[in-house]
Amino acid sequence: MRYAAFMTKPTPDQIFTLRNAFEAFTRRHKLVDAQGAAKTFNEVDNQTLLYVNRHPGCGPGDVARFLNVPATTISSACDRLVRRQLLSRHRPDGDRRAVALSLTPDGEAHVTAYLKAHDDILRLMLESLSSGERDTFIRLISKIAFDER
Repeated sequence: MRYAAFMTKPTPDQIFTLRNAFEAFTRRHKLVDAQGAAKTFNEVDNQTLLYVNRHPGCGPGDVARFLNVPATTISSACDRLVRRQLLSRHRPDGDRRAVALSLTPDGEAHVTAYLKAHDDILRLMLESLSSGERDTFIRLISKIAFDER
């Protein structure tokens, strides 16, 4: 633990307050509604599309490792996304056993809409904070999200 000297256990009051804040936050910003058409997809499907968008030509194993899910879960997600014509699988030159993933034009459109909806809701959330508060909020959320404990 990098910050062991500074870390203390959260109190029950802090946990209670944070839970209430998250519930109010979710209600107020209606995060699920921001997904629009994306909410017809499960989270593994959306995260698979986002990963492939950032890493074109990656393999299903790469996605599974990144999302920390079994390979069979990604295999099923890829099957669904291929059927919906959002994802394509192809064999890379030189390795006929490997599978490379890429987005179809419909998959690219889906990812673009998904990211725009999330950017819109994030913009709305951050507008209620001053510039300094935004920087602090983003720094703290990042610390929690990327904690390597």
